[in-house]
Amino acid sequence: MHPTTMRELTTPEHWQAALEASHERFVFIFKHSTACPISAAALQRVEAYKAEHPDAPEFVMVKVIESRPVSNAIAQGLGVEHRSPQLILLRAGECVSMHSHHGINAGNIAGAMAEF
Repeated sequence: MHPTTMRELTTPEHWQAALEASHERFVFIFKHSTACPISAAALQRVEAYKAEHPDAPEFVMVKVIESRPVSNAIAQGLGVEHRSPQLILLRAGECVSMHSHHGINAGNIAGAMAEF
């Protein structure tokens, strides 16, 4: 697996910038555990989706172990229970869709955006 093409959120300021960007466009946040094989598989599915859909919205990543304060701020700020792996779709500063574990797949990514 090649390194991810997702921008990484490592500070509260990065998280706030992603949240603000969601007022203008969809933003997916992928919460990734670098110690979990299920998360690694989910990351591969997200990267495959991005490769097949170059016009897809922005995807950003937070590594939940390495950037725990950012991960916690996302969960608290959105009122979404923390999971990893987890894919959150932001629109207008709110979580409008969330999938975790094996639910992170191309069908659910496309379906989340199709509702809007």
